[in-house]
Amino acid sequence: MAKVDLDSLDLAALLCSRVCHDVISPVGAIVNGLEVMEDDSDPGMKDFALDLIRKSARQASARLQFARIAFGAAGSAGAAIDTGDAEQVAKGFFHDDKTRLAWNAQRQLLPKNRVKLLLNLLVMAAQGIPRGGDIDVTIEGDESASTFIIAATGKNARIPPHARALLDGEPEGDGVDAHGIQFYYAGLVARASNMTVSLDIEGEAFTLRAESA
Repeated sequence: MAKVDLDSLDLAALLCSRVCHDVISPVGAIVNGLEVMEDDSDPGMKDFALDLIRKSARQASARLQFARIAFGAAGSAGAAIDTGDAEQVAKGFFHDDKTRLAWNAQRQLLPKNRVKLLLNLLVMAAQGIPRGGDIDVTIEGDESASTFIIAATGKNARIPPHARALLDGEPEGDGVDAHGIQFYYAGLVARASNMTVSLDIEGEAFTLRAESA
């Protein structure tokens, strides 16, 4: 099958849509909470609205911090990123969500694109357990060569449609849409990191494995 050569403007637009998808819900909740604070005189409703605003603001901030590393240009070109920072933003991303995250790795500096790949694989893992569950992250190796093992366990676990093809840069139908950009982008980052990604599913366990080529 032919590889997709996605225009840079289309890639940027689809990634922006991906990030907006994650933050629009908590930002919308903040707006709703502010409207209640302005229009409702009931002290109980005001307390409820304030709690909603606090919770949603934390969620929006956590998702933006995650996106800054996973999709953005955190650090200069060729920089390394501390996996401890990746762990922190990942736990913030999944905080209060239906998915529980366990991080099994020693803190170390790894090349930026490898860490970006790791975080993107986490998002893919979450999409593989749509009803929630547990995600276990294991990092082996060092800055010279790494192996990432991400095991997602949950009811109705699945490999998302077209995931394997999109990781390889192959189109879903006529191209790549906002639903498929996560996998396509992860494939780009994997190749830039000189890593290969494999997907496997057995029962309610969906496993992603990335290894230095």
